[in-house]
Amino acid sequence: MDDAPRRLPPKLHFYILCLVLFALFSGWSFSGSGFSFSKLIGSPEYLMDFLRRAFPPFSEHRITWDAFFRYLAALVETIQMAFAGTILGVIFGFVLALLASKDLLFTSPYLRPIQVFSKGIIAFFRTVPDLVWAIIFVVVVGLGAFAGTLAIMVDTIGFCGRFFAEEMEEVDKSPAEALECCGATKVDAVFSAVIPAAMPGFIATSLFAFEKAVRSSVVLGIVGAGGIGLQLQSLFNFFSYDRAMVIIGMIFILVLG
Repeated sequence: MDDAPRRLPPKLHFYILCLVLFALFSGWSFSGSGFSFSKLIGSPEYLMDFLRRAFPPFSEHRITWDAFFRYLAALVETIQMAFAGTILGVIFGFVLALLASKDLLFTSPYLRPIQVFSKGIIAFFRTVPDLVWAIIFVVVVGLGAFAGTLAIMVDTIGFCGRFFAEEMEEVDKSPAEALECCGATKVDAVFSAVIPAAMPGFIATSLFAFEKAVRSSVVLGIVGAGGIGLQLQSLFNFFSYDRAMVIIGMIFILVLG
């Protein structure tokens, strides 16, 4: 009879180590996040005060058509920012995706730096948050919708550029190779076989980018980049919570639609 102690499987050691590291990292994260149970328990009082002042909308401030149409115009400006920024971002993102796709246009090692450079631009645009881009463009071009449009454009370039490139790389290259064997140039083969096959993915990514841009454009207004977010920030600064709820309702309908 073997009385030797039974050793734990190697995988179990690994899982225990991961669990311990996860617990340590979670504790470290909560310690630095300012999480406080006392503040959480005391928050309902402030929440109820906010709700009393926010509902019903326009309870403390008389509704005026001038205010309503001003909010509506800001909402329209938000949609315009999102749509224009998405269109520009999709166009430039598509161009960069073509240049960045692996073994698509540049198979020669001498042209490989173009692919690496394009991938670097996409990665840089994608990693910097859109709010940071908005702050930069507010400094560069001033307050207003133009700064927000540029921020959405750059953010969309990074978003669409990455996914467009991945979609073209995952397409079956056999039809394109067959066209090249028949005498077509590489550019003709890409535009005749690869891009049509990836088009459904392009459309889905572009629609998601527009939805993302609509949500972003609301937040960008808070830093002065135009749109309805600027109106919302102004109302909160003056404690006009009842009017702010009208704008929040308009934003909800916009994003839901």
